[in-house]
Parts: sequence; C-alpha cells; structure tokens
Amino acid sequence: MNQDTNVLLERIDRLESLDAIRQLAGKYALALDMRDMDAMANSFAPDVRVGRDKSGRAHLKAWLDETMRKQFHGTSHHLGQHIIEFSDADHATGVVYSKNEHETGPEWVIMQMLYWDDYERIDGRWCFRRRLPCYWYATDLNKPPIGGLKMRWPGREPYAGTFHELFPSWDAFWAQRPDKDALPQIAEPAPLEGFLKTLRRGADDPKIRVR
Repeated sequence: MNQDTNVLLERIDRLESLDAIRQLAGKYALALDMRDMDAMANSFAPDVRVGRDKSGRAHLKAWLDETMRKQFHGTSHHLGQHIIEFSDADHATGVVYSKNEHETGPEWVIMQMLYWDDYERIDGRWCFRRRLPCYWYATDLNKPPIGGLKMRWPGREPYAGTFHELFPSWDAFWAQRPDKDALPQIAEPAPLEGFLKTLRRGADDPKIRVR
C-alpha cells in the first residue's frame, strides 16, 4: 500500500470518526430523554469513572436512574454547535452546546449549558471517556435569569454555574479596558487540532456542582 493510499485511508477514517462522535452526542441526548438507561450507560467507556470512588457502566446506570426519577419527569435536550479535535486516531476532545427543557414538579425549567467531552474509540466504537457539564443558567420558563447566580432550580438556593470557567477569555475580556485610539494586537491563529486547547489557555477544569 503506497503513501497516498495510506493518507487517503486516514482521512476517510477521520471523517467517519467525526460523524460517529457527532452521532454519539445525539444518541446520548435521545437515550437520556427517552430514559433508556442501558443505551445511556453504553455510550460511555466500560470503565467510566462514577463519582469519586466508583467506576463502570453499572454504577453509572444506577446513578442516572436515581437522578432521573428523583428530579425530572420529562426532559428534552437540543444540541447546538459541536467542535471536535483529535489527539490521535482513537482519542478526541470536543465541546457541544445543549439547550435543555425539564419538567420538574410544577415548574418548567429551561437550561443553557455546554459539555466538555473526552472521546475514545474502544473496540472500534467511539464512546465518552468523560463528560464535563458546564451550566450557564437554569430557570423557570417564565422567569428570565437576569443577574447573578443563574442556576435557579425549584426548592434550592440559586448558585453560579461554570459555563465560562473553561475559557479564561471571558474574565480577561471584562478585565480589559482597551485603548479606543489604538488598534488591538491580534494573537496568532490556533494550530490545527489546537483551537480548544488554545482557548483553554491552561485553565483548570471547573468544579461542577451536582444538580
């Protein structure tokens, strides 16, 4: 097999992997909304970490089952833009937006969030190694989340989400006072497969508060 053929096969594999990962995010949303806990758990790696001291799909299924029964009757997850970058042929990182609706008791809670994902291909199948949910707001449909502490679940004290904590550019933007009479400096474009890493600028993962 010559070099050109190898390059072509690698490019085809990359395109198929991109599609499989996007499908994975869609399957996760559908499985969650239809309460198929087996399909949900099987979208993750077999040894997925669950909490601080547990691992495996069975523990994940048990946690998801309890969470859905305790907090929500119905949900609907609407996916937005999805950025995917590969570290090698079998590992990738991604960011996917999600706009969600939740039927929770007498209130209808809407949410805007994003997932920071790690993907891994195991035995030919792409799955989640990790999903880090970062929330901007959650509030009753009729109560716009103006102001701070935008996470406003029924029966709980409001708290701040972590939507912007992945990316230091948010705080840096508001901390700057640009000179209106001078053109700003422009950083070099991020390298290929390095857009997300460049935006992160070495920031730590945020501490996520359980819903």
